[in-house]
Amino acid sequence: MTGQQSPGTTGEPSYDSRRQVVYWRLLARLFDHEEQAALESASLAVVEDIGLPPTLLDPQASVDSVVQRHPELAAEFDGLMVPEPEEDADGGRTAQEADADAPADARDRAAEVRRAALVSKVLLNVFHSPPGTVTAGQLSRWQSDAGWLERALGCGPGELRGGRAGGPGASPTGTGGGGRTPDLSRLIPEIGPELGSIEAGLVKRMRLREVLADPQLAGQLTPSMSLIEQLLRDKDNLSGVALANAKALIRRFVDEVAEVLRTQVEKSTVGALDRSVPPKRVFRNLDLDRTIWKNLTNWDPEEERLYVDRLFYRHTARRTTPQRLIVVVDQSGSMVDSMVNCTILASIFAGLPKVDVHLIAYDTQALDLTPWVHDPFETLLRTNLGGGTDGTVAMALAQPKIAEPRNTVVVWISDFYEWQTEPLFESMAAIHRSGAKFIPVGSVTSSGRASVNPWFRERFKDQGTPVLSGHIRKLVHELKTFLT
Repeated sequence: MTGQQSPGTTGEPSYDSRRQVVYWRLLARLFDHEEQAALESASLAVVEDIGLPPTLLDPQASVDSVVQRHPELAAEFDGLMVPEPEEDADGGRTAQEADADAPADARDRAAEVRRAALVSKVLLNVFHSPPGTVTAGQLSRWQSDAGWLERALGCGPGELRGGRAGGPGASPTGTGGGGRTPDLSRLIPEIGPELGSIEAGLVKRMRLREVLADPQLAGQLTPSMSLIEQLLRDKDNLSGVALANAKALIRRFVDEVAEVLRTQVEKSTVGALDRSVPPKRVFRNLDLDRTIWKNLTNWDPEEERLYVDRLFYRHTARRTTPQRLIVVVDQSGSMVDSMVNCTILASIFAGLPKVDVHLIAYDTQALDLTPWVHDPFETLLRTNLGGGTDGTVAMALAQPKIAEPRNTVVVWISDFYEWQTEPLFESMAAIHRSGAKFIPVGSVTSSGRASVNPWFRERFKDQGTPVLSGHIRKLVHELKTFLT
């Protein structure tokens, strides 16, 4: 199996046939629990023939372990599945069309087979989860492999699953990702939420309390949104070492997400220049170009000197009107991702100057979490996930906080499947009419998946406050626009 089959020869499988063997093995492994001996032996021959290690076919070997033994493969996994640019220099055709029309000799068919083998390894490790009870080591390995899949798609580990979002180019091993930024709309639809769903299933099949009670096993856990949800649900049943380990995992996750969100918030939280405030007459504010320009009439050609009789300084004061931000979060089970993200986001905005942040969580009862808004860790420990939703109880706490409507923004995060729909919507419409900025949010996750009550969605749209759904960056942008 060393050469490509020519049109007139037989015996040697073509590169297309080899690639098909690799993908047929992938499908067989994913959908058939019985090992197909013929496909396994044929795949092994293909992998060895193209110079890849046989461990690539070992379902028990993580991508991390393969890369540790063969470091040169790390660069090949980077951006492995990133779509090619839409247009090629050749007449605006897509890269795929140009590639399909290219002569066989112009295409690197051996590289295509090699890529198929690497893609097969990543997909099999992520989408073929272990049966039965899941150990901490298995969960950790899956999370690592999922990170490699995200890296292959050109994203940072965790970016597609939700929770902490590493920027493009991050890698599970810290060596940097692929350089291209992917067009996520061209990826497999809903891949992020599906990865989160697989991870949640693994967490549920893990004997979490036993793992948390063992510091060595607990140390193998990597905090993720699915794991944090399970910890928050079960925190009242934990004690001693297990509770301490659970709190440590939650704290790690909160700190990681906060670091990402803080960077997004700080990019443009400064207000506009306030020219009504005289500039400080210090050297660092001296506008040298303007000073020279304004004093050109004082130029003495005989002495070749410029006499300066007036200095000009730059304005540095920013316009910062005191603002009140009221965040109301539905803490029912379906909104856990939003609860975590918004709690952390509220704490970040609470740290900005002249921003007064209030946080309310509700299900069938409402809880004012404002005293702990600066500490998202303590806030999350006081939440109680699950139950129904009755937004009117939260509205009773939120409305008295609106003292100056023009300087107030109310962010309401929920799927809006409420018990009392009309009374709640009338109260929300009244807030909007008062002059306060009302932002209904269907989801603030890293994956962007949301389900919003169509009844509320249509009415919010009619009153000019459409439901904001999608990536948490959208909410960050909306809040920064209002607060600055």
